[in-house]
Amino acid sequence: MTQLAAPVVDTHCPYCALQCGMRLTGAQVEPREFPTNRGGLCQKGWTSGSLLTNPARLTSPLVRVNGELRPVSWELTLDYVAGRLAGLRAEHGPDSVAVFGGGGLTNEKSYLLGKFARVALGTSQIDYNGRFCMSSAAAAGMRAFGLDRGMPFPVEDLRKADAVLLVGANPAETMPPFMQHLTSTGLIVVDPRRTPTAEQATLHLKPRPGTDLALALGILHAVVADGHLRHDYIAERTTGFDAAWRIAAAWWPERVERVTGVAASDQRRAAALLAKARKAYILTARGTEQHARGTDMVGAWINLALALGLPGTPGSGYGCLTGQGNGQGGREHGQKADQLPGYRKIDDPAAREHVAGVWGVPPESLPGPGRSAYELLDALGNETGPRALLVFGSNMVVSAPSAGSVVDRLSSLDILVVADFVLSETASMADVVLPVTQWAEESGTMTNLEGRVLLRGKAIDAPDGVRSDLEVLHGLATRLGQPAERFPTDAETVFEELRRASAGGAADYSGVTYDRLRDGEALHWPVPSVDHPGTPRMFLDRFAHPDGRARFAAVDHTGPAEPADAEYPLLATTGRVLQHYQSGAQTRLVPELLDAVPEVFVEIHPDTADRAGLAEGAIARVVSRRGSTLARVRRVASMRTDTVFLPFHFAGEQRANLLTNPALDPTSRMPEFKVCAVRIEEA
Repeated sequence: MTQLAAPVVDTHCPYCALQCGMRLTGAQVEPREFPTNRGGLCQKGWTSGSLLTNPARLTSPLVRVNGELRPVSWELTLDYVAGRLAGLRAEHGPDSVAVFGGGGLTNEKSYLLGKFARVALGTSQIDYNGRFCMSSAAAAGMRAFGLDRGMPFPVEDLRKADAVLLVGANPAETMPPFMQHLTSTGLIVVDPRRTPTAEQATLHLKPRPGTDLALALGILHAVVADGHLRHDYIAERTTGFDAAWRIAAAWWPERVERVTGVAASDQRRAAALLAKARKAYILTARGTEQHARGTDMVGAWINLALALGLPGTPGSGYGCLTGQGNGQGGREHGQKADQLPGYRKIDDPAAREHVAGVWGVPPESLPGPGRSAYELLDALGNETGPRALLVFGSNMVVSAPSAGSVVDRLSSLDILVVADFVLSETASMADVVLPVTQWAEESGTMTNLEGRVLLRGKAIDAPDGVRSDLEVLHGLATRLGQPAERFPTDAETVFEELRRASAGGAADYSGVTYDRLRDGEALHWPVPSVDHPGTPRMFLDRFAHPDGRARFAAVDHTGPAEPADAEYPLLATTGRVLQHYQSGAQTRLVPELLDAVPEVFVEIHPDTADRAGLAEGAIARVVSRRGSTLARVRRVASMRTDTVFLPFHFAGEQRANLLTNPALDPTSRMPEFKVCAVRIEEA
């Protein structure tokens, strides 16, 4: 009998928000031409097909019996979970059950998960790991522009720039194909480390961790003092400059040098490179966002962009590099604690009425805002906190700050349910594990870092025993008394409802259809009608505030929540490496990637290492007020002597997030991942 050849399917990479175009033949990956990657892939993308046949794949529901996870049928498992959830809700109220989502879920999953939480469970307790990723940039963008879309222009526009200021980003490792767009001879990189990205820069600014805001104020001061301020743009298109300048006026570059360690001459050079460029961009990312003042830090860089007249100007602009694959779409359609689909606020009566109408429920039945991600995790098992948690697409045992305390909170739950396709560190703690489809086994849409809606195509069938997240939500919802048609299992059907729910919202997808995406149309939201071409470049005529003007933010430097002291004299910062992604639950299963970077390491200046008695390759213990981690020493001469760096992809005693500080930004509720006080010693 002749075996049919596997179909060739155009799709997108399962990892970061660049969403590189790729082609799948069965589980075989090859790159394809697409605007974001232009035919390139990184090492993670090239090896992503191996996940589809990995022996660690989960193929049966698991239920903990006498302390061990054992295979159980789907029907019995869903009956058990729904029964436990219904019992807890009846005894302790709907907020006794919580839901935690992920920035890698498709738009359809994100949408249905938010609907499931608020309609089937009636709980306000839902948030997602994107809170740890983009929330500060989103809050700053909303404050400045009235709307948050990470990059309000296509990534290809960067290729024509004369200068790009890249703040807190290392795309040479985190999204390598992006680097081909940074062809500018005026690349300025702000990073405490000399990363592979910084090595390609015209100018590398190395601030002390936690001092980015002071640096932004110093460069803004230089812009004004050296005559580069765009007075016409500020008068016509902005408001609030005077209040922002009153603060920046006190931060002359020499003062900033004492705080940040960045030479005053380099601050002035950065200002001149940007101001004299015909086309210039400022891009921010996690390094400047993941702070207890992250919203203000990003706001300070937006102030600089506004002072130079960049946002909304053809060929120039400000943008944020989204991290997770669907970091943009994941926060737009309802899995965030304070939002409903279409980027609507959950406490807005008109938004509640519109979405409730689409869902067929009374507006008053929808709960209000819930706890943010870390606050939700920290409340688990407490007297007034949730007693059950359902997790979709997240591995908080590795990725959450103060990870040791998060493990304690998860351990205190009455029931922990995790949907995943591998036994992640969080899944291994669960009472119930639900095996779900992964990227190539399903269709669905993603929204990449440009706000471009993409269609992932199904290339292969899932293994027997695996169900989609949509099927899981349907199965639980119907067991909790919901009508079957309210929770569809077909992705395109869910998307059709998402279109109606988002209509008229800030993130309006109502004009996006699967047919348009199949035909290859480039649809950047908002797309308010089926004959609308999409909005690749935003703010060209006006910003999204009622008066059409952008807002300067009056922000000042205060420093990290936890400064170094005699007991903890160093500052630790965390980040990613080329071979691994997020918590590493997937990439640590790929032999090629794990062989390249098999364990956590700590980068430290040789002089600092000598004082601690640490040789190259030694095992060190890095200790903070919250815990300690073991890491192999890498002596790196380009490191600051007051700073150490650890990647956060590893598990067990190698978790960098055992150290990190859960101090939260007052606006975005972002934890301070990027700086905490530590000491380092021989293990």
